Amino acid sequence: MDTPSMRHAPPRLERPSPIAFILLLAFAAFFISGFSSANIHPERLMNGVTNLGTFFGEATPPNFARWDVIAIAMLETFQMAIVGVVFGVILSLPIALLCARNTSPHPVVRVISRNVVATLRTVPDLVWALIFVVAVGLGPLAGILAIIMDTIGFCARFFSERVEEVDPGPGQALAATGASRTGVVCGAIIPECTPSFVATSLFSVEKAVRSAVVLGLVGAGGIGVELSASMSLFRYDQALTVILAILVVVIGVEQVSAWIRKRVI
Repeated sequence: MDTPSMRHAPPRLERPSPIAFILLLAFAAFFISGFSSANIHPERLMNGVTNLGTFFGEATPPNFARWDVIAIAMLETFQMAIVGVVFGVILSLPIALLCARNTSPHPVVRVISRNVVATLRTVPDLVWALIFVVAVGLGPLAGILAIIMDTIGFCARFFSERVEEVDPGPGQALAATGASRTGVVCGAIIPECTPSFVATSLFSVEKAVRSAVVLGLVGAGGIGVELSASMSLFRYDQALTVILAILVVVIGVEQVSAWIRKRVI
């Protein structure tokens, strides 16, 4: 006996439109061009595997002779990430209120604020670090400023989206009692969004710790300076120690962040 699924065969794929077909060909050509420009050959891949084995052979066992210097650099990296995220989150909140449709004072202000946040988010944190290294010189300050810019671009966007999703009922009730616009924001909108704000901020901390490691490679301070120096001097055993320190801190931050999110959300 035929079942309904046997009587109704699944529809066949529709033939793509001419525009979709042209776009598909363009994507295929772009992909093939990118693959060809990478110069991927079996010999090169085999040499890469051999060189990777040489690296791990020279890096093992890790050299802990400079563990105190590495620990101080790792602490500097973590402090740089925390300071940058704290200032970035504080600045993100008012900017997010200007970006949100239900809290922005004027559509023009909202458009300008969104474009500013989009610009901050579009520029990579490494580029921000290079800019601030030129502006304020080498050291953690350049890294902190870069992380602030990157955090604003990340948090302000998600903060504003969460503000736009709030239930308008409590705010309307406060407004009906004579509360000002600021009172509605502080008494209804922000309390409802706080768990989401905390979760986003914790993700920013995880992101900033990983970014701070890379920022050190361009002179923005922290553990990245030690990693760059070890690799440049071919001291792979010290480089492995730095990598292990980074791994421990990143995993620790992620575990603590997950624990806090479970408690807050």
